[in-house]
Amino acid sequence: MRIDIDRYREILDTLSRNKSRTFLTGFGVFWGVFMLVSLIGGGQGLKEMLANNFAGFATNSAIVWAQPTTKPYAGFRKGRYWCMSYRDVERLKEQVPELDVVTPMVSRWGNIAVYKDKKNTCTLKGVTPAYARVDEPKMYYGRYLNEMDMSLRRKVCVIGRHVYKDLFPQGGDPCGKSIRVGQNYYSVVGVDYSSGNMNINGSAEDAVTLPITLMQQTYHLGDSVHLICVTGRNGVTMSSIAPRMRAVIARAHQIDPSDEQGVMVFNTEVMFGILDSLFQGVNFLIWLVGIGTLLAGAIGVSNIMMVTVRERTTEIGIRRAIGATPSNILSQIITESVVLTAVAGMSGILLGVLILEMLDIGNTTDGIQTAHFQVHFWTAIGAVALLSVLGVLAGLAPAARAMSIKPVDAMRDE
Repeated sequence: MRIDIDRYREILDTLSRNKSRTFLTGFGVFWGVFMLVSLIGGGQGLKEMLANNFAGFATNSAIVWAQPTTKPYAGFRKGRYWCMSYRDVERLKEQVPELDVVTPMVSRWGNIAVYKDKKNTCTLKGVTPAYARVDEPKMYYGRYLNEMDMSLRRKVCVIGRHVYKDLFPQGGDPCGKSIRVGQNYYSVVGVDYSSGNMNINGSAEDAVTLPITLMQQTYHLGDSVHLICVTGRNGVTMSSIAPRMRAVIARAHQIDPSDEQGVMVFNTEVMFGILDSLFQGVNFLIWLVGIGTLLAGAIGVSNIMMVTVRERTTEIGIRRAIGATPSNILSQIITESVVLTAVAGMSGILLGVLILEMLDIGNTTDGIQTAHFQVHFWTAIGAVALLSVLGVLAGLAPAARAMSIKPVDAMRDE
């Protein structure tokens, strides 16, 4: 069969015109993978940022504090002010055995901490060493309070990050140095870098934490307690024992056990349940948008490949006429599709990872990484493989249609 030079030129022109469509196909795959990688990595970073707000805080915990009563009881009018005592800690330990940690706290606000010529407005907190099991400290220097500090009423303190930055702007280990709060001096034994947003009677970043026995003695608080933090044992839900905790304290202070406003019990399980629901919603949104982007890329691949294969009908007819088998033509089209989608997909991964890495570098506080905007390696590879499969499937139908045309008819097609 004779094929003149004009026919070859026509084929070359057709292939040249397909370059723009090839670019569009690759760009669709590139954009789909880039969007998926960016969304997954960004979602991961967002979840870590939200989780960091509650980092170190026990998920099976509750906080109890006193408020004016809202119900009359035992001859007392509503609106009565009252205060918890240290004895309430022992009552909860004895009468609610499902509790694991029961630790009290007292606080004073608006204090001025001074070191040499530096000052900081801080919150004084008096706690027991067991409080570290409720809100875990992140020690940057030194140690946390211990039982010896409690029993000997040592004049020691743990300072928060903001207090440390203001009083010691030059940096370095402040342990062993004394700061003044009011008329009292305390020796620094640790620096707590906790940065969560669980502000229990004030932020940990702006706190000067003392042994509770020392604070009660120094500031003449007697045995009064401002709030009690508790955690449940393994398998115990705080919502199931919260009414009993309220009743134990209410009966000891002549308060209606059903007065939920008079004896406040804040169950953190509710808060963490809301957080888990939010994480699930973020994950659903990420995969919804990501899968939508992948499907859009697959549809683009399908459309462009259908046009491309249709324009290559003449080329396919010539190849068939000179001896190419249907499997040769099909393998060529599939190979082109796989290579195109794989190269474009890997390019999308590289750009997405580069942008996520830039977010990682910029997302630091005091040199500490606060969240990681990352995507798992196999997740990214899976996205490329899925798009490659979709690209192959998109090209099968047009290729099958082209191969079904007789060589003579295919070469006659204009």
